[in-house]
Amino acid sequence: MNLWERIKFSLSRFMYGRYGADQFSRAIVTASLILLVLTYALGIPLFWYLSFAGYIYAIFRMFSRNIDKRSQENQAFLNKTAHLRTEYSQFKVRWRNRKQYKYFKCPQCRTRMRLTRGVGEKQITCRNCQHTFKQKA
Repeated sequence: MNLWERIKFSLSRFMYGRYGADQFSRAIVTASLILLVLTYALGIPLFWYLSFAGYIYAIFRMFSRNIDKRSQENQAFLNKTAHLRTEYSQFKVRWRNRKQYKYFKCPQCRTRMRLTRGVGEKQITCRNCQHTFKQKA
């Protein structure tokens, strides 16, 4: 066994029974990194302390052996950010298909809809509220 394999084996043995990294820990590290960049950009020392505290908390979560509590925290984070994550993934789809479809919202209920580009002006009926309006694609 070479040196690299021994290091990997030792690290995996050390991490056995510990929680590890999850979405909440990654979000904490990302927020801490943003705070660190803001510290150097704006010169506000409070951001450095908050960034450091975020890194410490993320490391604490990763090395914790209380797996039930850490998974509950992660699930609460996922529940609170579900709407934001859905909006982001839908934005990526809309951006990827922007040349093929025109995206718009119903003027009454704000439901998102799409029309194939190049079909001209169409009479649209919203599936959600049954409001009828004209939309140009």
